[in-house]
Amino acid sequence: MERSTIVFDGECNLCNGVIGQLLKYAPQEQFTMVPFQSPYGQELLEKEGMDTSQLNTVILFDMDGMHMYSDGFLRILTAIPAWKWVANVGIRIPRPVRDTVYKLAAANRVRWFGKSGTCTLQFS
Repeated sequence: MERSTIVFDGECNLCNGVIGQLLKYAPQEQFTMVPFQSPYGQELLEKEGMDTSQLNTVILFDMDGMHMYSDGFLRILTAIPAWKWVANVGIRIPRPVRDTVYKLAAANRVRWFGKSGTCTLQFS
């Protein structure tokens, strides 16, 4: 199985917490986690023509392409057996509603959860 790639904000405490849970619960070898601040994260964003100075969504790159906002997050949850039910419930909510809530949380994540100067997770 080919790994899917998750690009996230490595300085965001909420993002780091979610990635930490993914590392704990996702099937081994399912995802490659890439902070957008890393050279590879910057390369992926540039390749997609995206802003490399900030990231306001988690991005999932899988065999079906690039997925952002609530679609990306729900696709990630689908891969985790213990959380698949959350994705199955979430997908029933219309995308405009899901994305509005996601974007509200993304816009306030640093205010609500704080920011670290560097990615708190260690990647090899």
